[in-house]
Amino acid sequence: MRLLIIGGGIFLGRAIVAEALARGHRVTTFNRGRTGVDLPGTTIIRGDREVPADLDRLAAAGPWDAVIDVCGYTPRIVLESVRRLSGRAGHYTFISSVSAYRDWPMTPGIDESSPRFDCPPDAGEEYGEYGVLKAGCERAVEEHFRGATLVIRPGLIVGPNDNIGRLPWWLTRIARGGRVLAPGDPDRPLQLIDARDIAAFTVDQVERGTAGRFLTGGVPGNTTFGGLLADCLEITGSGAEPVWVDDGFLLDHDVRPWTELPLWLPEAQGPGVWTHSSAKALAAGLTCRPVRESVRDTWAWLKDIPEERRGFGPPWLRHGIDPDKEARILAAWDARS
Repeated sequence: MRLLIIGGGIFLGRAIVAEALARGHRVTTFNRGRTGVDLPGTTIIRGDREVPADLDRLAAAGPWDAVIDVCGYTPRIVLESVRRLSGRAGHYTFISSVSAYRDWPMTPGIDESSPRFDCPPDAGEEYGEYGVLKAGCERAVEEHFRGATLVIRPGLIVGPNDNIGRLPWWLTRIARGGRVLAPGDPDRPLQLIDARDIAAFTVDQVERGTAGRFLTGGVPGNTTFGGLLADCLEITGSGAEPVWVDDGFLLDHDVRPWTELPLWLPEAQGPGVWTHSSAKALAAGLTCRPVRESVRDTWAWLKDIPEERRGFGPPWLRHGIDPDKEARILAAWDARS
C-alpha cells in the first residue's frame, strides 16, 4: 500500500511507520522535522499542517491508499488536512485518545458506545482542553472525509521512544537508587499498552480498510503499580527501596496527581482510569505484549541516553517530582505518629 503518515517521527507515530515499513508498504511522512527523526526508507515531505500552501503541496504529492493522522490536536487544523486529502486517499485513520470520552476517568467500563465530548469539527484550540479537542478532531475526520474513516483511541501508552516520559521517569528514578516515594496502593491495578501493539493493530485495520472506532487501552489489570515498580527494579538492577505512601498523605503534602508521580491518580479522582474496555479491539485482533516486556525494551532504549538529555514530557506536561520535595515527604512520612 501507499501510505501517508502525518507525523511519524516520534513515539506512536514512529512505531506505526516502523510497522508499515516492515510489512513492505511505501510510506510517506509529512511533518516539520523539528521533534523527531524520520526512519530510513520513508519518503519525507517537510511541511506544517497549519500552513495552507504546505497542505496544497502535500495533496499534490498523492494519491495514497490511506492516510494515518498521528498528530492532530485542534479540530480546525485537522479539518483543513481532511478537506485537502479527500479524494487523494481512500481511507483516513485518526489517532485520538481515551481522553475524548466525556466520562473518563470517572466512570468505570468506558467503551466505544460511551459518549464523547461535544466539540464541533471546526473548533479552535480555545474551545477546550486536550480531550475535548480530540473529540472535535474525530468529528472533522468522520464528517468531512470522503471515504472510509477509522478512529483509534489509545489508552496509556508505554514503550521505546516514549516522548511523554511517564515510564521513562520511573525507570530513571528507580535506577538512581535510594528511597523512592511510591504512591498509593501497590496492589492497585493499572492498564498499559505498548505503542508497538497499537501500531500493529492500526496497520492491520488499514490494510483491511476497516471503518469505525476502536478503544485500544490494553487489558485491564495487566499489571499493578507495585508490579510495575518491581519490574523497573529488576530490569535496571537497582537497589532502590520503594516507600509506599497513601493517597491522603500525598495530597495533604501537595503532590500533584498524574504528573509529579506519573501514573498515580487517587481512586476518588479516577475510579475508572484503569478500567476502560478494549474488548472490541481484542476481538478484532489486537494483541498486547506483557508490560514487563515493554519495561525491558524501554530501558534498553533509555539507558544509554545521558540522564540530563532524557525527556519527561513536553514543556506543558513535565513529569516527575523535585528530589528535595520527595525527600521532605519521605521524612514527614517517617515522622508521622
